[in-house]
Amino acid sequence: MGLVSMKPILEDAQKKKYAVGAFNIVDYNSALAVVRAAEDLSAPVIVQTSVKTVQFWGHKTLRAWMEEIAGASSVPVALHLDHCKEVDFCKKCIDERWTSVMLDGSAESFEKNLAMTREVIEAAEPAGVSVEAELGQIRGVEEEVVARDDAHLADPEKAVEFCKGLNLAAFAPAIGTAHGVYKGEPELAFDRLEEIARRTGVPIALHGGTGLKDEVFRKCISLGVAKINISTQLKYAFIDGFVEYTAEHKDYDPLKVIAAQCERIKKEMAEKMKLFGSAGHAGQTEHPL
Repeated sequence: MGLVSMKPILEDAQKKKYAVGAFNIVDYNSALAVVRAAEDLSAPVIVQTSVKTVQFWGHKTLRAWMEEIAGASSVPVALHLDHCKEVDFCKKCIDERWTSVMLDGSAESFEKNLAMTREVIEAAEPAGVSVEAELGQIRGVEEEVVARDDAHLADPEKAVEFCKGLNLAAFAPAIGTAHGVYKGEPELAFDRLEEIARRTGVPIALHGGTGLKDEVFRKCISLGVAKINISTQLKYAFIDGFVEYTAEHKDYDPLKVIAAQCERIKKEMAEKMKLFGSAGHAGQTEHPL
């Protein structure tokens, strides 16, 4: 099918009350595993790259990998740049034909965040690239984020003001989740999530998905979440699949180890796709670039 725009994928998910998994891959093998999981379930999927991953492998290498993998796939695959804080880096990915980018200006003032997002959208729209933005601060678990801290959450009024007039594919408001592995049970602001989703009308992206309970995912989806990020769990599967196979088999055939690693990632990411409800939705909408 080839790489497609993220925007119609999320619009369909928003309309039908399911969520599309967005998985932060680290190499060719992990990207292949994610797409194969989506193929098995006939699910649309978003393959995400962090800025660090793009810097490590290079824009052209990652794009070539994804063009090959998605081109041979029967499901819609979006290639998304995750949590980029620099306008110029977003523009570079747009030039290199990523199909979606996220400008994360959440650490900046409201006005600067909005201005940076607008600049990225102006560069993205002529190329058919969709854009995600963030408001509030989605922090890391190294900051021991468990109790609800309203000072770091997205304000619904500001969210409405931010999204007004912007052609966003996804909006990531801070609602109490965090990146990494939780050290306790996070307290999510479901009230804010529901209000922001309803009043902005934009598909909501949930960051910090690793470690949340199944019922929390289901509730978030029911309240307007259409995109769920999974990064830490994929990284754990990437390492554990390698280490556990080697320890059990004492096998130094690299291809067997890589195959085991691929299967571990594929299995765990497929479980998330089924939980999010995206299975069976691969061919139900057009995905023009």
